Amino acid sequence: MKKNKNKQHPGNIFIAVVAIILVFAGSIYFLNYWNYSRGYVETNDAQVESYINPVSARAGGYIQNVRFDEHQLVKQGDTLVILDDSEYRAQLEAAEAAYEDSNAQLEVLSATIRSAEAGTQINRDQIKGAQAKYVQQEQDIKRYENLVKEEAATGAELEQIKARYDVAESDFSAARHTLSTSKIRIQELKTHFALLQADIKRKEAALKLARLNLSYTIIRAPYSGRLGRKNILEGQQIQPGQPLVSIINEGRKWVTANYKETQVADMYVGQEAEIQVDAIDGKVFKGKIVAIAGSTGSRFSLLPPDNSTGNFVKIIQRVPVKIEFLDEQSERVVAGMNVSVAVKKRS
Repeated sequence: MKKNKNKQHPGNIFIAVVAIILVFAGSIYFLNYWNYSRGYVETNDAQVESYINPVSARAGGYIQNVRFDEHQLVKQGDTLVILDDSEYRAQLEAAEAAYEDSNAQLEVLSATIRSAEAGTQINRDQIKGAQAKYVQQEQDIKRYENLVKEEAATGAELEQIKARYDVAESDFSAARHTLSTSKIRIQELKTHFALLQADIKRKEAALKLARLNLSYTIIRAPYSGRLGRKNILEGQQIQPGQPLVSIINEGRKWVTANYKETQVADMYVGQEAEIQVDAIDGKVFKGKIVAIAGSTGSRFSLLPPDNSTGNFVKIIQRVPVKIEFLDEQSERVVAGMNVSVAVKKRS
């Protein structure tokens, strides 16, 4: 019996069907990609960014307690580290004592000034009394001089009246000098009062500084976020300004997308964008452009290329574009993750 030469092998049919399906699927894929690329500008040269700042010590000392763990979520104001505050408390007590002592001196000086001012009133009364006696003795001299001329009084009596006049004149002059001295003394006291007030302001500032330094012994989270690695332990000596732990601002994340220079011509601030995170499948985050760099990324590098050397190779440059998340569920996104960004073209 002869075999039918026109009969196709089942394996060949299967391969042909699979090839047709692949060609059809590929055509659909490339057609969709072509339609998508007409409406969007894409790049996969992009990463998630966030503010990562060190939490530094503002006071030096021994660490008494560390109240955080690695990569822990914290809220603004949470206590992270407590330092031994014995020395700072002693400085605060000394500053408080100095401030109170100066205030007490000010009170005493104020009372002294009030007493001196009251004394000047007594001096004025004494001047009035001495002046009255002086005027009276002056009149008595004139009267006795007339009586002596009329021989109604003796010269001895006139001499006694003159002696009384001299005493009255001396008392009147002494009373006036005493008043002048009291005024000068009061002026000196007031000058000392002003100097003491300035000294109190200095000691008040020193007291505030001592309280501030004491508050620095408790190190708190500057804002809500996630902490980094834990590199400190209890009993460790730290210095002012020493970084203790890094904190990531979880509430502020964005994407830095490095677009080709040929792609940014039609981009603008406020333009919509779609963000796909490599680590999160099937999720498209919404975003918008908030800033476009004023120069290419190579110009921000430590050693920008010098094309004037003659060894020039034309390379397409990249322009950093800052894109903020609009999706509230971006807490799943971690700083440093790779993403793909598609910016919608102008319609």
